[in-house]
Amino acid sequence: MIMEEGFGIMRLSLIVGKIYMKVLFWNTYQIKEIDLIKHQIKGEAMTHTIHLKAPSNWINDPNGFIYYKGLYHLFYQHFPYEPRWGRMHWGHAVSKDLVHWEHQKIALFPSKYDDRSGCYSGSAVEYQGKLYLYYTGMNYLEENPEDINLCYNNHSAAAQMMVTSEDGFRIDNIRDKRRVIPPIEDPEVGDKKDTRDPKVWRGKDGWYMVLGSRTPDHQGKLLIYRSRDLENWEFVNSAGKDRSWGTMWECPDYFQVGGQGILMMSPMGILDDGVNAPNQSVWALADFHEETCSMEIGDSYYFFDHGLDLYAPQSTLDQEGRRIITAWARMPEPVGDSQSGWSGMFCVPRVVEVKEGHVYFRPHPYVKRAFIRKLESPRQAGEEGYRVELDLEDGDWIDIGGYVISRQGKKIRTDRTKVYPEGRGYGTAFETPPLREGFHVDIYVDPNLIEVYVNDGEYVISNVVYGLGKEISANRDRKIGILGV
Repeated sequence: MIMEEGFGIMRLSLIVGKIYMKVLFWNTYQIKEIDLIKHQIKGEAMTHTIHLKAPSNWINDPNGFIYYKGLYHLFYQHFPYEPRWGRMHWGHAVSKDLVHWEHQKIALFPSKYDDRSGCYSGSAVEYQGKLYLYYTGMNYLEENPEDINLCYNNHSAAAQMMVTSEDGFRIDNIRDKRRVIPPIEDPEVGDKKDTRDPKVWRGKDGWYMVLGSRTPDHQGKLLIYRSRDLENWEFVNSAGKDRSWGTMWECPDYFQVGGQGILMMSPMGILDDGVNAPNQSVWALADFHEETCSMEIGDSYYFFDHGLDLYAPQSTLDQEGRRIITAWARMPEPVGDSQSGWSGMFCVPRVVEVKEGHVYFRPHPYVKRAFIRKLESPRQAGEEGYRVELDLEDGDWIDIGGYVISRQGKKIRTDRTKVYPEGRGYGTAFETPPLREGFHVDIYVDPNLIEVYVNDGEYVISNVVYGLGKEISANRDRKIGILGV
């Protein structure tokens, strides 16, 4: 059994327990990264400030974002064996203030027939003091014989799963997981393999779940379910738009801000410019009617972030009741080498507000207040980075270590050509739509992610960077204030 790859070792892991599963997979993939053993198997503290990053290897979508029993819990898609996408687990981090994050043990790992190929994205709710986690279980009906972490011939089945926790930390992957929605067999309802990412919320008369899916002719759609008890779910309705809205809708999230309904989602195939990733995250105004479980989606969608790197945003309510949101920053290559590096991080939590039909994504006040130390140079900043704030006149530019931010007419533009790998299939130049409220930029600089908030979130441009320099220059003499944590 020990000499077998994959399944033999997995069978043993389910008998002897969770930690042995990780050790045996570590041996199988010959990972030498000491941090993986130290932080994920032993559960010792590993912390990040401002931007939550992969503890090691690979992370993607934020999952189960919730304020629960005095802590912010942020779960995330995680492949803990190499810095690339593979058989998904749920990583887990917690914070008291949305600024200082501490990684925890892996929360979910494949352990059932329905999720044997991965625990895909999902969400969390609290009810009567208990935490309910919902996620998509993936079962590869054909596995790649050369890499069992990947599907073969796109032959798979997706089921919706649930697991609970009394404290947000202890999760029984063996005995407590259960399937709440089986794989869909009727293609007119949804796609068997491409229905995923349950987002659950409480309404006036029950609990509601929205799933991303597609039609038989590859047009994105939502599936809407209802439950009275969080365990028994009934399919009630669906919603969709035309083909220009993408071929499949991932990571849907519906919520209200100030009485206005907002639909967040990540449609596949909506961008076809030959430069940027075709799958992007967008928002649209929407109205949900509980009586019929019907959703009216506005006529237009808008990019969540105009840097086009962020994906799979997920929202929750913070301690004060504000709607906040974070998203995964897609990275074309790992930081460090391909064996022991890391890939994936999250933008800072943003407060969602609506003003005159436009959705603003503002940096969370906890994050803004964390930058209080005046710096003379970026060289004095730690790994958590620094913050720069200024107004730009027409023609102005500022160069932050090779990353250029400029104003051209009524738009703010960014250019990361000097601090981004060549030939990676992602764009290097970005711009906002025409601005209405001025040309103020609030810039959060991390060694691998720069977030440019224009007019306090009227628009945002966030870009992944590599090899960022330690100097700041501008087109004219001006005092540039730099703040550190």
